[in-house]
Amino acid sequence: GKEVTIKSPHDAIKHGIGLLTENRKEEGLFLDKSVCWNTVSAALEKIKSNGILNFTKERNIVLDFVEALQIRLSSIDTEARYLSGGNQQKVVFAKWLNADSKVYIFDEPTRGIDVGAKREIYNIINDLAEKGLAVIVISSELPEILGICDRIAVFHEGRCVKILDRAEATQEKIMYYAIGGQDE
Repeated sequence: GKEVTIKSPHDAIKHGIGLLTENRKEEGLFLDKSVCWNTVSAALEKIKSNGILNFTKERNIVLDFVEALQIRLSSIDTEARYLSGGNQQKVVFAKWLNADSKVYIFDEPTRGIDVGAKREIYNIINDLAEKGLAVIVISSELPEILGICDRIAVFHEGRCVKILDRAEATQEKIMYYAIGGQDE
């Protein structure tokens, strides 16, 4: 990799970094905008032709993501506020997938969604990792971390204190280091 300077969300997008925030309703979605608008908002250049937005291309891209991510909705023109939590989260995933991110940072990716939607989100995350993309998951749910992460960075008081491989990680070890435990 290479070191980059990021001063704005636009810089992050330009460098192929997508952030799925902890609070999708305040930071991840435009709730009063359509699923269509939310999906293309991070990559408008993909639907431009000679500087003009191509709405047919936009709709086709969004419909492909709705199908691929199994987003349940009545229309792609539905405002994001009317979707369930799991479907809202899938729209945020669609936005960053559409932006062709190379590095995905998922902060509490399954917070506030039901068990079925969690399983679908885990499948999306695993698919990205299998494609060789960089995936960073930040979660306070230890079973989630143990289930989807290859390596686990444990933090205590804002500092990384231990990195564990999946094979050696247990809830007990993670908690030991998270509360300040040290190697002997």
